[in-house]
Amino acid sequence: MEITKETKVYDILREYGDIAEVMETFGIRRVGNYSLRRTITKFISVERAARIHGVPLEQMLANLKAATER
Repeated sequence: MEITKETKVYDILREYGDIAEVMETFGIRRVGNYSLRRTITKFISVERAARIHGVPLEQMLANLKAATER
């Protein structure tokens, strides 16, 4: 799966599972529990998540790609 600024965070969670612990190592705080994250992220793009967490978009994309590498 290619992760872009338009990718919904929900799609990342569906493809890779809960990556909250990994994202916390990059300074992005956890939002609720996994069920809540899956619900609210259906409508949030990577670009919007970056703005919400105060992270530059390019850094967010790099963090997500690093967190989801297999």
